[in-house]
Amino acid sequence: MLSKPVYELVNEQITHEMASAYLYLSMAAWFEDANLPGFAHWMKVQFEEEQEHAMKFFEYIHDQGSRVELKAIPAPEVKFASPKEIFEKTLAHEKLVTSLILKINEAAKAQNDVATQVFLQWFVTEQIEEEKNASTILDLLEKVGGSTGALYQLDHQVGKRGG
Repeated sequence: MLSKPVYELVNEQITHEMASAYLYLSMAAWFEDANLPGFAHWMKVQFEEEQEHAMKFFEYIHDQGSRVELKAIPAPEVKFASPKEIFEKTLAHEKLVTSLILKINEAAKAQNDVATQVFLQWFVTEQIEEEKNASTILDLLEKVGGSTGALYQLDHQVGKRGG
């Protein structure tokens, strides 16, 4: 059974992961509307990954003999100015998620909860990848600048992302 402080943070993380999924789906909708199907695909893959992350936390709580208590998912932002702004927000969001996971890890350390620390290692590694991916695309968008042709080439490239 999880200690109360760890349980509360892990349970909250389900909501954070589902909110992340919802945010990325909102970003996918923006890209669809902007006729950038490659970026929309990339965000839809992110949406699916975040749902999978939420389920990992869901199953972990259950496996530890605790009961999941789902909370309301806040509405995501829906208006964006540009692909660059979206990836700035994506990177900032992933950094926030990293901080939340590290907060759970600190609580687990304080409770001498080695099982949760081991469980979280996968997420720590995943967050390194998530931040790197968002940062790389943001860097490319900055290099593209105002070139429509380069933006469409980048859209095509990111659209190759597997799911």
